[in-house]
Amino acid sequence: MPEREKEQYSYTQNRELSWLRFNRRVLEEAGDESVPLLERLKFISIFTSNLDEFFMVRVGNLFDLSLMSPDDIDNKTGETPMEQLEEVYSVVPGLIEIKNRLYTDVAALLRQEGVCDLAHEELTPEEKRYVSTYYKARILPVLSPQIVDTHHPFPHLANKALYVAALLRSKKGSASLGLVPVPPSLPPFLNMPNEPGRFIRMETIVQQQAPALFGGYRLEDSCILCATRNADLSFDSELLEDSGEDLRSQMSKLLKKRASLSVVRLELDRKAGGEFMKLLKNRIRVENRQIYVDQAPLDMKYAYDLVKSLPAEKAAALSFPPYAPRWPEDLDRKTSMIEQIRRRDRLLFFPFDSVDPFLRMLSEAAERPDVISIRITIYRLATSSKIAHILCKAAENGKEVTVLMELRARFDEANNISWSRLLEDSGCQVLYGVEDYKCHSKICLITMRRGDKLSYITQIGTGNYNERTNAMYTDLSLMTANENIGLDGTVFFQNMLVGNLDGAYEHLYVAPVGLKNKLLEMIRGEIAKGQEGYICIKANAITEREVMDQLSEASQAGVQIQLILRGICCLRPGIAARTENVHVTSIVGRYLEHARIYCFGRGRNAQLFIASADMMTRNLNRRVEIMCPIYDGEVREQLLWILHTQLGDNVKASSLLPDGSYCRKVNTLAPCSSQEVFMEKTIHKPYPKEPERPRKGLHRLFGGWKTRPSKQKPKS
Repeated sequence: MPEREKEQYSYTQNRELSWLRFNRRVLEEAGDESVPLLERLKFISIFTSNLDEFFMVRVGNLFDLSLMSPDDIDNKTGETPMEQLEEVYSVVPGLIEIKNRLYTDVAALLRQEGVCDLAHEELTPEEKRYVSTYYKARILPVLSPQIVDTHHPFPHLANKALYVAALLRSKKGSASLGLVPVPPSLPPFLNMPNEPGRFIRMETIVQQQAPALFGGYRLEDSCILCATRNADLSFDSELLEDSGEDLRSQMSKLLKKRASLSVVRLELDRKAGGEFMKLLKNRIRVENRQIYVDQAPLDMKYAYDLVKSLPAEKAAALSFPPYAPRWPEDLDRKTSMIEQIRRRDRLLFFPFDSVDPFLRMLSEAAERPDVISIRITIYRLATSSKIAHILCKAAENGKEVTVLMELRARFDEANNISWSRLLEDSGCQVLYGVEDYKCHSKICLITMRRGDKLSYITQIGTGNYNERTNAMYTDLSLMTANENIGLDGTVFFQNMLVGNLDGAYEHLYVAPVGLKNKLLEMIRGEIAKGQEGYICIKANAITEREVMDQLSEASQAGVQIQLILRGICCLRPGIAARTENVHVTSIVGRYLEHARIYCFGRGRNAQLFIASADMMTRNLNRRVEIMCPIYDGEVREQLLWILHTQLGDNVKASSLLPDGSYCRKVNTLAPCSSQEVFMEKTIHKPYPKEPERPRKGLHRLFGGWKTRPSKQKPKS
């Protein structure tokens, strides 16, 4: 590679490897002895489901690119799709090895607490009789064993479904492959009678009974397998125009296509013998690098059902203490929410604040006679959504309700299709977004008539209108009666109704046209200040090359840059003459960090924004996103306090190093977990002072905190 090109990639890194490092930090929570055991098991489950989606989407996308555009070059590394795939396939086995060690440790510790994942050999005689009876009555009738040979075609393997695979030998000595799907209609495990906590997984039962399922054949070897399929659906807008179908109809058809896309990974619970493995590879059509042996359960979602199945006292002793989101102390439960918001802006910080004030505001709008309309953008809804039901009620009450529903929200397509039909049936006007651009913005606009004038209540958030994730993700929700923001909100919805992405706004910044330009403008403003410049951004990821190049320029100008990024960070900090003044913190804890705060400058002169967008190419260039300025003084102080507290985290925070790896922060004085601070303290008042200006040098950056490598190998 020419020297000039090497320089171009000297301070950036591959997004897939950066994401895998994030998921490793999720896995490391399972090795943290301060985390309760059932929560550690859940972190292994979260790591597993994260990796599943990574293969379905990111690896699937690279696989497609390697076939369709093999010479396409990644602008962060200069690598082709195949080169990126090779790196991914080389890194993942090491993560699986760590996962297996951690699962072994956690499972052993759970056994000491009476929570046992049993093998068939461990069952007592009484338990064996119980399992046998259950098998004959409930499992055997729904099993569909299949033989694969010259007369029986290989069946379709459903994505992420569990199968018992068997090497079968006929009486004539020929080898065949047998498959038994583990029915998804069955519970994930069976609890033993009279002893809660002792359980056996369904796939374990089916595998033990497999020899009796193939009459006339001898079972020589068996394993449990799971295939991961490419789930990166391509949406063809031209095809939609030609077909004359609406988006909802075509999305329903595309969802059926997803089930038959190519296999990108094969997981086995044990290493199969040579002849057995050859049969599996030939039939499933995977390469050696796509096959992973995972000694932990291949489907870890059972962890959540396990917690529910245990006696309440035992589950509580092995879980995080329950936390109930609080009603903000500066909001009166008995006073109209709309009238309180008219007096001043209000900020909710989920999950530490309850979502109830927003729900109450929306319910009030559905009933008030002075409310003319409610308009809202929806990306993901809860399966049982209070918000959707309130919108239906508002429409039934004669309000004009407009819902901009994004049907292409990955893995939520079916749920959104169902809700769109219900909303339409209730009288809401439902739109399906803008062609070629997903609508990821979070805005709700309530329009009221006050005499001969109109007034507005605008809610703008960083997270979805989903009560379930509001209790699991850290997000921000601004509710304001600011007339200028309300007017911009009106213009936004008018533009979306006609598919106009080039609309002009006075106060809101809307992607794909205005948001990135505003970010670049704000960074240039700090560059002009030189060493007095300051940028602090809390987001989920940064991948957009133009933004990273601008931040590098700011660093070279002496601007101090603090990035609090949960996941992907393609910008490498601490690179000489490039990113020496860039410092990156990542926090992984009990709740998923999801809020986006953009801060430029210090103190009273700081310009603060919240946004639905990360600094990712897809968010800034290919989605409809909104960034909103914060004008209210108290809300500004709240945001500064959140940033200050997260920069002070030395329990769940890691620092990104120049080589792309992470190291944990260590405090020589007192531990500080930002999420625990947010749970224990009200964020409404009093407000602390702004964070001090960081000092140069990684080891001194956080006021004397030292660093050490990320988690050691788990203790046996």
